[in-house]
Amino acid sequence: MTLLVVGLVLFLGIHLIRVVVPGFRTAMIEKMGKPAWTAVYSIASVVGLVVLAYGFGAARSEGWGMLYNPPVWTSHLAVTLMLIATICLVAGFLPAGYIATKTKHPMVLSVKIWALSHLLANGEVYSVLLFAAFLAWGVIMRIMLKRRERAGEIVRRPFVSGLYDIVAIVVGAAVWWAMIWKIHLWLIGVAPMPQLFS
Repeated sequence: MTLLVVGLVLFLGIHLIRVVVPGFRTAMIEKMGKPAWTAVYSIASVVGLVVLAYGFGAARSEGWGMLYNPPVWTSHLAVTLMLIATICLVAGFLPAGYIATKTKHPMVLSVKIWALSHLLANGEVYSVLLFAAFLAWGVIMRIMLKRRERAGEIVRRPFVSGLYDIVAIVVGAAVWWAMIWKIHLWLIGVAPMPQLFS
């Protein structure tokens, strides 16, 4: 469990630098140059993610107890919510359509839906720790982005075309289906809906 906590602190801490230490990023870019800072930031993020993933696997194998026992129907709700999450995630990478403009920050929203859906379906101590931390991160990021918009530091992407919504829905649904079919099982070791593919 310790390694999981370390991974969460590393990964989420790196992605909260602007919140915790607002001037740190600017100071580092001035000192190192943007390419060097980007490289350091990216490497630190990858290291944090690896430690987080390894720590989650280790915590799962240690057999920590349950905080709550979700009913079976919450697994189906989680799978449905994940369809919305993957569509929002894809929309975040595309030029802005209606999904991106209405949700404002689709990638952050995707993380929040992902975390919430997994909290609904998983009651293990390590799972709750992981997903609650990411949900909290998503809420903090949304508040920070809203404040930065008001201050004029960032400008929301303008609407381009509704065609990108169709692409987001099609690609997002394909990714969602692939995760249910095999990828989630391969990566995490758990089938979201085993009865469909047994």
